[in-house]
This record gives sequence, structure tokens and C-alpha cells, in this order.
Amino acid sequence: MSQPVDSAVSAVRTYIEQHRVAFLGDLTEWLRIPSVSAQPDHAPDVRRSADWLAAKLKETGFPTAEVWHTPGAPAVYAEWPSADPEAPTVLVYGHHDVQPAAREDGWDSEPFEPVVRDNRLYARGAADDKGQVFFHTLGVRAHLAATGRTTPAVHLKLLIEGEEESGSPHFRELVERHADRLTADAVIVSDTGMWSEDTPTVCTGMRGLAECEIRLYGPDQDIHSGSFGGAVPNPATAAARLVAALHDEHARVAIPGFYDGVVELTDRERELFAELPFDEAQWLRTAASHGTRGEAGYSTLERVWARPTAEVNGIGGGYQGPGSKTIIPSSAMVKLSFRLVAGQDPEHVAKAVRDWVPGQVPDGIRHELVFSPATRPCLTPLDHPALQCLVRAMGRAFDRPVLFTREGGSGPAADLQDVLGAPVLFLGISVPSDGWHAPNEKIDLDLLLKGVETSAHLWGDLAERWQHAP
Repeated sequence: MSQPVDSAVSAVRTYIEQHRVAFLGDLTEWLRIPSVSAQPDHAPDVRRSADWLAAKLKETGFPTAEVWHTPGAPAVYAEWPSADPEAPTVLVYGHHDVQPAAREDGWDSEPFEPVVRDNRLYARGAADDKGQVFFHTLGVRAHLAATGRTTPAVHLKLLIEGEEESGSPHFRELVERHADRLTADAVIVSDTGMWSEDTPTVCTGMRGLAECEIRLYGPDQDIHSGSFGGAVPNPATAAARLVAALHDEHARVAIPGFYDGVVELTDRERELFAELPFDEAQWLRTAASHGTRGEAGYSTLERVWARPTAEVNGIGGGYQGPGSKTIIPSSAMVKLSFRLVAGQDPEHVAKAVRDWVPGQVPDGIRHELVFSPATRPCLTPLDHPALQCLVRAMGRAFDRPVLFTREGGSGPAADLQDVLGAPVLFLGISVPSDGWHAPNEKIDLDLLLKGVETSAHLWGDLAERWQHAP
């Protein structure tokens, strides 16, 4: 017996197909704006991009759409209240700035002149992140058309940043300043992706990041290694010993207190990670590495998604030119980064590092340690009702089971979680081959429209299922 047709799915797909051409035309127009936040010459373009989006959101139906200025690039805020005062409030995050791009970087076409080849839209920002922001505009309209509503089933808000590709230097302050208007029951981040075209996935968390630089000082100047070697401490040797002490023989971070508070993987999460079609050999080719290495007792995916790390990003000291120069150098340096997982506090980790370093430095060596601003980790439990709403919405769009991933990198999502106190959910349909930050960035048009479908189904599911969850 054939399964009954889901009339809501059919209605959403019909609406999307009817408006596909206009939707892609608008997106193409937006992609032509070279909103490169990292290049001062493009500051007017970033402002133009924000103005364009605000106007388009008003055209979509958002009664409120504003450009929020920062000391850097502007963000866009929009709000469309539900007619139901008891409806949950959802905030969608994304960004409208893009990475630098030029034809001579290796593009097959002009990066800011979008072209479609083999049902893929090529342009800077197509996947990261304009395409994934813009699918929400058609998604909410499809949601209204399929349900007969005149307002969304949820109180819908958007915050589209203008500095993500420049490190979001003013983002947290922006969120704190407007926290009363940004308040939400859940945050949807549409600046992420899926496992592959054939394997729809939902990301449940991102690691945090703490970075520091350690400078070691020995003699007041470089000195002769024959006259003084073996009798005074060498800062380059101290740097090497410090780095060697960073991990134990099982590749665990050896800093006391580093693992305090870590939320361990559940058996169910490990089972779900294992269901993904992971090809380690292919992964190694992508990593341009010749072998795997990491904390004992964990798989490769578990290591990069759910375990904290300490990495040496740079180490130096002494003479590094051609030939030899037999000296004891006056200074050395080490740059470290720590990827943090749920339960870890960046301030606690920084204190643990500060307490640990002096014990690794011999007498006669002076050290300085400076931490950069940190990014906190975020994680949404698998059984969170809002996450289950997202999984159902994506499953309806893709007509197949949805699996789970995490993200090994870091981003501003944790700032939204910290300031607003709301769970963060990740809705992205981009795939690894889309070439974020690379030449020939693209988005698959069929997947892009699946993002539209997911968005269209999500608002009703959140209102119906999450609002009445026990």
C-alpha cells in the first residue's frame, strides 16, 4: 500500500517551484555586491549589501527590518511577530559579508558575476553565507502559503552579521546592546553545512577556542654557545620542553584541570557518529596528512567534533637563516590554541595554562603569557525538543532520515547562546565540495531549495510540537 501524500509538503514544494525563478534572480542580484568585510575599499559595498537585504526583507513581509551599525560593518535585524502571542520566539543568525575573491585566484568565472553550471550557482557568497541566509525569505513565504496564515507560526527574528569573515570583532557587543530585542527561545544558525548531498545532517554543536602566546626570555642578548653553552638556560630549549610536556603518551592534554567540566559523549552519540559514511582515507587526503593521531580511545570524528585539544600553532627562537650561527638565543616563543567542548570554561582553561606554564620554565628564564579573546563552545542535547523539530522539518524536505554531526571549528554562535540563554540549532544545506573561502565557491540549487523547504516546515513544527512539549 502506498503511503498517503503529505499535503503540506506538496503545498510547500508547489509554492517554491512557482517562485523559484524570482527567488534565484534576487539571490543573484545580492551576490553581485562584493561585500568583503576584510578589505576597507569594500566598506561601501558591505553597507550596500546590508541596505539591500533590509529592503528585501521588508518586501518579503517583515514589518520590521533595520540596519544596525557597529564600529565596523553593519548588521541587519528583522522581526515578524506571530499573531499567536504564546508562540515561541526564534532568532535566525547568518552573515552577509564574504571572503575576498578575484578571478586571478583561480576562478573559472568572475566571482561577483554569478553563473549557473550543471545546476550549481557559482559566486562568492553563494554558500557562505548569502545563499543560506536568503533561503529563509522564500521559506517563510512558503510556510504562509501552505498554512494559510498571514503571520508566521513563531515570532520570527533575523540577525544577519556584517563582520563574520573578519572575526566578528563587534558582534558580542552588538548582541549585548540589543539583547532585549534579540531575546529568543531558540537560535537557528544558518552558516553551516551537511555531511554530503546524499546524507542530510544536523549539526548539534561547535567547539570553542582559546589562544595564547608564550614568550620566553633568557640572556639579555644572543650569546656565544661555546663560551656560555651548558652553563646558562636556553629559552629555545625551554620552549621545546614546554611543547613536549603539553601531551602525555596517550595524546591527552597534560595540563592539570584542563578537562574539568567536559561533557562526555554519550553512547548514543557515538553510535550516531558511527552511522555516518566516513571514509578515513579520503578524509586524510582532504587533510593533506599522511596519518591520524589523537587522544587514545576515540575515533577520528569524535576527536575533531567532541574532544578538546591543545595544538602548537607556532614555535620559534634563535637563528633561522642559512648556515650556522652558534648562539644561545635571547628569546623564544610558542603559540598555542585550545579547542574547547561543552562544559569547559575558557577562563578556567586560561587559568589552568597560566598555573601550568611556570612549572615548565627553568630558573633563569622569564616568561610572558598573553591570551586572546576566547570563543565559548556550544552544544544542544539530542533530546532537546527544538532540535527534534528541526530534524523532522529537514526529514520532510529530504524524504530520508537525518543524521547528526558536530563542528570542530568555532564561531559566534556561542555568543548568542551565552548572552540570550537560548539553545543553538544549526540549519545548513551546504556540502564540503562547495568550496567555502576557495575559488569557484558554489551552491547546489536543488539543495538550496531543500533548505527553503526545511525552513518552511520548521516554523509550524516548532509552534505545534515544542510549545506543548512537557
